Amino acid sequence: MRSVQAAAEVREQVAQWRAQGQRILFVPTMGSLHAGHLRLVEQARTLAGRVIVSVFVNPTQFAPGEDYATYPRSLAADSRQLENARVDLLFAPGLDDIYPEGAGIDPALTLPAEAAGLESDSRPDFFAGVVTVAKRLFELVQPDVAVFGEKDYQQLAVVRALVQQLHWPIEVIGVATVREADGLAMSSRNQYLSNEERRRAPRFYQTLCRTAQRLRAGEDPAQLESAARQALAAAGFEPDYVSIRRAQDLQPLCAGDPTPAVVLAAARLGRTRLIDNVMV
Repeated sequence: MRSVQAAAEVREQVAQWRAQGQRILFVPTMGSLHAGHLRLVEQARTLAGRVIVSVFVNPTQFAPGEDYATYPRSLAADSRQLENARVDLLFAPGLDDIYPEGAGIDPALTLPAEAAGLESDSRPDFFAGVVTVAKRLFELVQPDVAVFGEKDYQQLAVVRALVQQLHWPIEVIGVATVREADGLAMSSRNQYLSNEERRRAPRFYQTLCRTAQRLRAGEDPAQLESAARQALAAAGFEPDYVSIRRAQDLQPLCAGDPTPAVVLAAARLGRTRLIDNVMV
């Protein structure tokens, strides 16, 4: 596995592979890798081509007071895991490599409709930062395929819409959420949980599963959202949102709508913010 930091180096390597007729498969991450990230790499490796993984903690998607400064960073350990996973190139840029003119939101980008609501209600600048860094990484790596996890379902939808909006020939693939044995979605932020919080955390996913089951049985989406928020609060969570949306475009699901749906939620448990979703 080759490791590079400079933007020019990743461009040079991609150009060499393209000259050889190789496809470029890209897994963007913020590091602190776990089995969920490695599942994305496994998915990329099933496709013929060269696998590039980026590790970059993007400051533009963190609001003031969020955990950018303390976000877990473990590049040496990440590198070892990626080498064992037979990644071809680790791209670990510095801040200046991604934002040579200073970190900031790209003013030329228009947020897709999929960015409205949900995460944006609690984190209004989040998706502006996501599309800014996604655009920059895609410009540098120029992948044929980009692989993302479905745990961040709205983010996946936003990136797909961004690619369509900019008419880029990139296939965006979503990979099912990887979970702990008790159902908790794997996340780099789970290490913030205390022992007691970690024991309670699986109730988050359990609540979403019960909500999905009741939705399949024909219960009203609005009433189910309210009931799920109450159940989370009773279990010690501070819910940001529980929302039932159409899976295709993240528009609200009306009662009786047969369209495939997704139950999305975000909640705080202590100082840790959890997000998850369940497809229906």
